[in-house]
Amino acid sequence: MKVLVIGSGGREHALVWKIAQSKKVSKLFCAPGNGGIAELAQCVNIQAEDINGLLEFAVGNGIELTVVGPEIPLALGIVDVFQQHNLKIFGPAKAASQLESSKVFAKNIMKKYHVPTADFKTFRGKDEALAYVRQRQKPLVIKADGLCAGKGVFVCPQLLEQEQAIKAIMQDNVFGEAGKVIIVEEILRGEEASILVISDGKSVISLASSQDHKRIFDQDQGPNTGGMGAYSPAPVVTGTLLARIHKEIIIPTIEGMQKEGTPYCGVLYAGVMITETGPKALEFNVRFGDPETQAILPRLKTDLVEVMLKTQERRLNEIELSWRDEACVCVVIASGGYPGKYEKGRQIFGLDELKTEKDIVVFHAGTKKENGKIFTSGGRVLGVAGLGRDIKQAIDRTYAAVSKVRFDDLHYRRDIAYRALERINAG
Repeated sequence: MKVLVIGSGGREHALVWKIAQSKKVSKLFCAPGNGGIAELAQCVNIQAEDINGLLEFAVGNGIELTVVGPEIPLALGIVDVFQQHNLKIFGPAKAASQLESSKVFAKNIMKKYHVPTADFKTFRGKDEALAYVRQRQKPLVIKADGLCAGKGVFVCPQLLEQEQAIKAIMQDNVFGEAGKVIIVEEILRGEEASILVISDGKSVISLASSQDHKRIFDQDQGPNTGGMGAYSPAPVVTGTLLARIHKEIIIPTIEGMQKEGTPYCGVLYAGVMITETGPKALEFNVRFGDPETQAILPRLKTDLVEVMLKTQERRLNEIELSWRDEACVCVVIASGGYPGKYEKGRQIFGLDELKTEKDIVVFHAGTKKENGKIFTSGGRVLGVAGLGRDIKQAIDRTYAAVSKVRFDDLHYRRDIAYRALERINAG
């Protein structure tokens, strides 16, 4: 069958890499793709937000399954449009995608269906929000309601930081329309984990646990990013804890969406904080996480295309996922200056050597290919994923591979999976 993957990042490269392994796939396309994806799929120069262009391509090329990587086309309603033309597409409809495109919608769903989460209030006016935080006088999180490419959340221990965040979002309009409404909520303390599940609207199956690292510098210092690395499995998520997360967070959300008349079909990503009183939902994403996907899919033995087709057919209960025993660690290599200003067009060296490395996969994120050479084209450039018999060996293998990649002014964290090591050593 012919498959189209939409997107251009490391997550999409991981999806293309896994989908290409399916015996069901005869031809694989990616729109728009990147320098690494081009080695596995035919890249098509159509942007992920160009719904009409993607539809025209899918119809004209007999695409039998479309897989949506990023959140923006989902929020724009690409699933609804494709389904109206009887095209199979993996991802939630526009109404269900509000779980990510509107943090207020998501928090209201959590509140209505008793999903444990941080206490919160929403504000449509700057002055009311400022008055509230000045009256609270405690550490708070400030969130823009809409999609902000992972940059719309401010963790603010001090009042001055809270005021600056509110003014940046609602006065300076740094996120445009996405910041018309904000959420102010309590800070949750604990260890964070990423729980990804696939649902066909009724049945739910869980992907392997993972944990990502959002801050730019070691020891979780500096500003938030789209993610600087991830590992799977996450030792903090025991079997007992995962069962509790399903019971208290995942199942009530899926059942709640069904009751709301917006059944959820696709991947649901729950960011969960493991607090002293139990797991609490931080946020939902309506697509595969990035870079969690790059740490999870190398461990998946089951045919991902088969899973996606069963989801489409509402027969997900017939699937049981099979996993490799090895752990996987993914380290993101970024352009110096990210998540602020950074240079593009730097030639990347050392990639050919890694193609023959056992249990190492390099996923391209911000790259482009010109005249047979690979250049940087984004903030997060590459994700180097390594498998090992345990987390320690996976870390060692991954960082050995990372050390062979070279381009001017590269940056990466040197402590990815440190929480797992601390937990294992303490045990």
